[in-house]
Amino acid sequence: TSDEFRDGQPIPTQFTCDGRDETPTLHWGEPPAGTKSFALVIDDPDAPSGTFRHWGVFDIPASARSIGASHKIGTDVANDFGKAGYGGPCPPKGHGPHHYHFKLFALDTDKLKVPADAKIVDVEKAAQKHALGEGELIGTYERK
Repeated sequence: TSDEFRDGQPIPTQFTCDGRDETPTLHWGEPPAGTKSFALVIDDPDAPSGTFRHWGVFDIPASARSIGASHKIGTDVANDFGKAGYGGPCPPKGHGPHHYHFKLFALDTDKLKVPADAKIVDVEKAAQKHALGEGELIGTYERK
């Protein structure tokens, strides 16, 4: 869940390129037994050139139940904007609503082994191999 938007609803402008590009706060409940860490990826499958990845973070401690601007934890990797950390929704103007998938993986390992120059796609592939469970929150955003 998020304090800032509900599943299937629009993401407020302050969390996008049209606003302050703030990182929204995400919360989750108790993970499956045996969870040793979490990984989070955010992507936009509606991007015109294929899935665009906005945030990837791994090695989030198993004790964590939230992440966001005031809860910076884990290890960030480069997003498709070319920088580490969160990059908010920024679809092309007039392209219609895009769907942003916030995917949290509960992992059976405390350290996800990815290369030092890992991209979000690498984190997601590695997380899928170690996933005990997965939760997803979808937000939308459209630039007119």
